[in-house]
Amino acid sequence: MERTQKTDRRTRYTRQTIKGILLEELKTKPYSKITVTELCKKAEINRGTFYLHYCDIDDVLDDIFEDFLSDTSSVLDHVLCPYKQNCTYPFCEKIRSASQYQILFFDEITSSRMLEKLVDSGKEQFITHLMQHSLLTFEQAEAIFYFQMNGCLAINRMMIKQHCGDWTKIQQTIDQFIKAGIENFLIHDQREELL
Repeated sequence: MERTQKTDRRTRYTRQTIKGILLEELKTKPYSKITVTELCKKAEINRGTFYLHYCDIDDVLDDIFEDFLSDTSSVLDHVLCPYKQNCTYPFCEKIRSASQYQILFFDEITSSRMLEKLVDSGKEQFITHLMQHSLLTFEQAEAIFYFQMNGCLAINRMMIKQHCGDWTKIQQTIDQFIKAGIENFLIHDQREELL
């Protein structure tokens, strides 16, 4: 039992080290130019150890995204948060407080993959909710979702680049804008009028 705890601790340490080095490497070169050999050299591990923990660099990136996004709220949860009890961590707030992940927004591949992960985590719930509570078609609800997600990514990139000091106020303004837009479609009386 004690050996398992040591192994788990070593495993966590090794994985954290590899992820940290990948994030550091992204500060100096594009994701597409980073190799397993470089990560191993900087982590002072051999390739066998790397492959014991990860299949490839994409697997490391997925693990980083898992860490980063694990306690963030979905689009719908965050925007409609005042109506819910236990709200999760808003994505924009997480970005501001977890500065080690900000580099992910400036690489073409990593930002695209992050957007995919965000989309995967909230698309179905968002579109289903809009369609159930409005007259929007699937295509319309999906377009709103993608518009909002891409806008979120773009504004976060801009705020990081400009070292915005008033992030919270800007986040609240954008949240109000999104909420008002969504609520515009959540009019239940329209359905009754059409029937």
